[in-house]
Amino acid sequence: MQLIDRRLNPSGKSLPNRQRFLRRARAIIKEAVSNTSAGRHIRELEEGGAVVIPASGIDEARFRRGQTGRREHVLPGNRDFLEGDRLPRPPGGGGSGGGGGEAGQGSGEDQFSIVLSADEFLDFFLEDLELPRLERRQIAAMKAETPRRAGYATAGSPANLAISRTMRNALARRTALNRPRPEEIAALEAEIEAAETRGADKEEIALLMERISILRRRAMMIPYIDPLDIRYRRFELTPRPIAQAVMFCLMDVSGSMTEHMKDVAKRFFMLLYVFLKRRYEHVDVVFIRHTDEAKEVDEDTFFHSRETGGTRVSTAFDEMMRVTSERYPLDSWNIYAAQASDGDNERADNAETVEILRNKILPICQYFAYIEVGEAGRDTGLSSLWRTYETLGDSAPAMRRVSSRQEIYPVFRDLFQRQLSGAGA
Repeated sequence: MQLIDRRLNPSGKSLPNRQRFLRRARAIIKEAVSNTSAGRHIRELEEGGAVVIPASGIDEARFRRGQTGRREHVLPGNRDFLEGDRLPRPPGGGGSGGGGGEAGQGSGEDQFSIVLSADEFLDFFLEDLELPRLERRQIAAMKAETPRRAGYATAGSPANLAISRTMRNALARRTALNRPRPEEIAALEAEIEAAETRGADKEEIALLMERISILRRRAMMIPYIDPLDIRYRRFELTPRPIAQAVMFCLMDVSGSMTEHMKDVAKRFFMLLYVFLKRRYEHVDVVFIRHTDEAKEVDEDTFFHSRETGGTRVSTAFDEMMRVTSERYPLDSWNIYAAQASDGDNERADNAETVEILRNKILPICQYFAYIEVGEAGRDTGLSSLWRTYETLGDSAPAMRRVSSRQEIYPVFRDLFQRQLSGAGA
């Protein structure tokens, strides 16, 4: 049973309450974020905003008086039903939430709106996504250090005080200097009391008093904990391996790509770009556009240039290999690639394309995703490039088809869903 504090919030209590609510309704909010993001522009993903969840999903446990035994209710104004009759459903069936249908007809479901910050929205949006098979490579040139235990020091921050080591040093020092233990002093005090009780002579009591005085002076001279005993945990910054990765974004911008196809491809790459920059610190993104020629471009040119021409996919793969050999050594970088095309390619280029993909691209890639874009509501069958990639069998790239903006998000999640431990990507 969960108790809800409904008293007025004191100062500073609103944020913990909000975080507690987000944790409790996490699954429902995550689903609402997924539904909301499907209708957004990619650039709007970083803006946060309101999401709507059903009010039934935020119900709280409550105490109520128990009802036991058989109870009979007499309802006033009832002239149609007798005890045991079954009440019919209201006409019109169940309505949707938000007041749909005519007044007084059907049923509905209240809705609850919550405003998420940009960070919260992206956290829910990208929560269970990751780059498949990301491996740690050798230590990179960029700074990446982590604190590690490096023994003990005689000075340091109070937060790093090593209590167990300090007490061990104090015990060793007290033992070496033969510091009187409290039990010894207590035993002498009991012996003095016993001597006084039995009427011992004054010389015996005086000797006992002298011994206890010596022990007490010695205990005061040898402190229980000395500043020499104190030790602090010591830490040193040591370089650590970095999971470096580079993502190659290959986009077909030839004349066979319509404006709708280019728009869908760009939206997919925008979503991929947001995902990489949000989730990973050491991931480079390389943009390559191709017609019958390919070249590396910057982000603005990749998304906004209106260049067009013929289609030779092999040129994009050649450009990718050139950039990899010049800037991304395989022993230091994880190589990823995502390609978007309408599947149209020069027939004479298909053989060279699949040869480069089989012998050069796939052996160095941790993961290769191929997105084939098409016209909404039109099924033109398998493209030549799709059939060419299928000849690779089990080593073929992860291939998906997208024809509308609404399909981008589920396809993206399917490609980059976090895998279970030990499962392939």
